Amino acid sequence: MEVQGRHKLEMLDRKQLSLKGVQQVGAFDENEITLDTNMGCVSLRGEGLHITQLNLEQGELTVEGYISCIEYVEGKAAKGGRNKGRGILNRLLK
Repeated sequence: MEVQGRHKLEMLDRKQLSLKGVQQVGAFDENEITLDTNMGCVSLRGEGLHITQLNLEQGELTVEGYISCIEYVEGKAAKGGRNKGRGILNRLLK
């Protein structure tokens, strides 16, 4: 895996998370945020999640809310994160 730039994650009391190395935000709602970073796809899950700062030019993101899970997902892109179940539905309807 080729790494471009720095990747840094800081969390304060599971209520505020700062992440550097963000390339794209795929999908977000108050329970889940999916991101493409220079270290792969990252999924943040919790309650009341809000993106309070986003600067894609500098690759910086700040999220506030209750964070219950941070997951790095290999081989997936954050693009189209909201359509997670569509692949299964399309296969069933063929």
